[in-house]
Amino acid sequence: MGRYATYPTEIERLKMISIADLKRMKLLTPDNFVTTTINWTNRNTKENNGSISVSIHTGENNGSITFDYTYRDTEKIRYTAQLITRPSNLGNGKLWFFVCPKTARVCRKLHLINGYFKHRSANPNLMYQKQLESKKMRDWSKRFGILLNDEVYEKLYSKHFKTHYNGSPTKRYLKLMKMIEQKENTSIEDFKRSFLM
Repeated sequence: MGRYATYPTEIERLKMISIADLKRMKLLTPDNFVTTTINWTNRNTKENNGSISVSIHTGENNGSITFDYTYRDTEKIRYTAQLITRPSNLGNGKLWFFVCPKTARVCRKLHLINGYFKHRSANPNLMYQKQLESKKMRDWSKRFGILLNDEVYEKLYSKHFKTHYNGSPTKRYLKLMKMIEQKENTSIEDFKRSFLM
């Protein structure tokens, strides 16, 4: 009798909560208490793909986030993860972080793994999509993937994108400009030839 295939779980397919999302929703202001719902949507169809209730309690330098949801339509789950701050390396304020309730790792993202939001290291079998690609596919993607990616222009011209800080170009801006230059210098003929090799 044949064995069942064991494919690793891709990190990109997991539901995720990030500090960046909480900040964008204005949920990480000091000395605050708020309860709200976080929704996920399917990237392709834009349909609701799940939701959870969170309560966030913050002090001046730390706080907590309580997750309250039903897992797989049957299991009621409620637990709390700690929030901490650390000084920004730019010297202009503090940065917020989660403390993973499973591994105690300080992180900026928690992924839904086996019913609980944890740091990705809580499951050593998780892999990024890129890690599952063949060497040839990674090389192809590195050389020609930029042709299929229009997000670089969207990011560059997004409303609050900063190109310079204190008179110097930001690392993010330089990276985007390098990607745009690569995109504009890659021809369709090179792309077509890559399939014949």
